[in-house]
Amino acid sequence: MEKLIRRIIERNNPTVVGLDPTLDYIPAQVKAEAFAEYGKTLRGAAHAYLTYNKAIIDAICDVVPAVKPQCAYYELLGWEGVKCLAETISYAQEKGMYVITDGKRNDIGSTMQAYAAAHLGEIEIEGERCVPFGGDALTVNGYLGTDGIKPLLEVIGDNPDKGIFVLVKTSNPSSGELQDRKLGENETVYAAMGDMCERWGAGKIGRYGYSKVGAVVGATYPAQLSELRARLPHTFFLVPGYGAQGGGAKDVAGAFDQNGLGGIVNSSCAVLTAWKKTGGDGRDFAQAARAEAIRMRDDITSAIPPIHSPAGI
Repeated sequence: MEKLIRRIIERNNPTVVGLDPTLDYIPAQVKAEAFAEYGKTLRGAAHAYLTYNKAIIDAICDVVPAVKPQCAYYELLGWEGVKCLAETISYAQEKGMYVITDGKRNDIGSTMQAYAAAHLGEIEIEGERCVPFGGDALTVNGYLGTDGIKPLLEVIGDNPDKGIFVLVKTSNPSSGELQDRKLGENETVYAAMGDMCERWGAGKIGRYGYSKVGAVVGATYPAQLSELRARLPHTFFLVPGYGAQGGGAKDVAGAFDQNGLGGIVNSSCAVLTAWKKTGGDGRDFAQAARAEAIRMRDDITSAIPPIHSPAGI
């Protein structure tokens, strides 16, 4: 997580833009150019996605520290979409952005090793080392326990910049059906999962005080967010639910420590579709995305302590 936290401090911005494109989000002229060259095909749609993503990245890379492409939107387009995902990750990193791949992967044994190597590591092909996707961090489901997390940590190894974000208290309305269930008189499933994140991250704590094992905790449950921040002092939070899902700046404030660190807040739809609110034809989509990203930054930083490195760093 070290690179992510450095980027947050450098940009004075604890936000991440979710790159979750759909054809409905993409302006007509971008689609028209892609379909003219490749037809109304999976390849044409993937080309429109990539053109759109690159323009968004170009517009926000000096303002926003990270992007979070959601795998499902790319897998929807088959292998053309998966290729677009890999190219999006590479382009964002070329522009200096941290990339959180939102795949919510989990399994055990060799299957989890494959997921880990694909998204966070490298593989060997006849003696040659190759990087499949090359993301910096990956969202994961911890429901299978340590058997599903250990392979990820083995792939990450001593790399201080790689990390994972484990689903703990998610932002969706039905999350409480399981996550709020009591395991004892005072313990919930989400709290137990949070404690596991602390244990998995023990011994992997970086110079900013946070480990390589982060947690996904939704802005739509601000009381639980504050509870978990106090309970999990070494766990960095990825916070969905801001904006379209109803969470506001005051709701996310509980994710942060006294240094304005400890969390990164996601927004997808509001940034990607900001152009629809400008009254134009979409030719200003990248500029509109930048303006919304700046508005979001200013909104959140107004509600948290000033962002700075901890004393001694």
